[in-house]
Amino acid sequence: MVANQKGGVGKTTSTVNLAASLALQGLHVLVVDLDPQGNASTALRVDHHGDVPNVDDVMVDGAPLESVVVRAPDLDGLWCAPASIELAGAEISLVPMVARETRLSKALQAYLPAHESTWGRRLDVVLIDCPPSLGLLTVNAFVAGSEVLIPVQCEYYALEGLGQLLANLELIRAHLNPDLHVSHLLLTMADARTRLSSEVIAQVREHFGDRVLPTAIPRSVRVSEAPSYQQTVLTYDPGSAGARAYLAAAREMILWTEYGSYTQTNKT
Repeated sequence: MVANQKGGVGKTTSTVNLAASLALQGLHVLVVDLDPQGNASTALRVDHHGDVPNVDDVMVDGAPLESVVVRAPDLDGLWCAPASIELAGAEISLVPMVARETRLSKALQAYLPAHESTWGRRLDVVLIDCPPSLGLLTVNAFVAGSEVLIPVQCEYYALEGLGQLLANLELIRAHLNPDLHVSHLLLTMADARTRLSSEVIAQVREHFGDRVLPTAIPRSVRVSEAPSYQQTVLTYDPGSAGARAYLAAAREMILWTEYGSYTQTNKT
């Protein structure tokens, strides 16, 4: 899942653009939009208004995930489980429920064979766009997956809140999901013209080593514009610096999964 309790770090932007980048490289990718604002759904041009089936139906009413997942219209290999504003009330609705922390995990486990049966191949990647707070929705995401990708903005206070997020992840590991770990950090909004951006990049790499993806996403007008046209930057301006950076970051994620390295060498 993609998470950071600090707002404005490029969490949703990175979710949808990495999803598009992975799909463009032939993977089957599902985006689960857990943020009540529904910005990930909007960027993927997936309807999430009115009575459209959405993740709230899954989390609160127990509907099968298969009943809300739709194909993103702009890219083959990309699906979305859309959010809705009703998710804002799910935090309260979930409180009295038994096994409230595992509702998304169980829904995903049931969906995986359904996807393979319908589309003839397994789902390769699930990206969960988490709300910027540690409530029951985010806890459900942490229980449902094993890997956390943390976007880190290349600005002052970049590490603000990161320590608390890591502490919360340790709590989830200890009590709910022992497989949970930080797989990658993605540097976003980098500006090579400023000393501050370079210093933040160096600081993050020093603290987190090879968990930081080699590619930093540059600050880009095209990346910022794309959601207003209900697109990812990969479809809005494929040749832009932002699109190329997200494609490179996605390739690095694939290489790390396959080889344990950001270059194509065998695992040792």
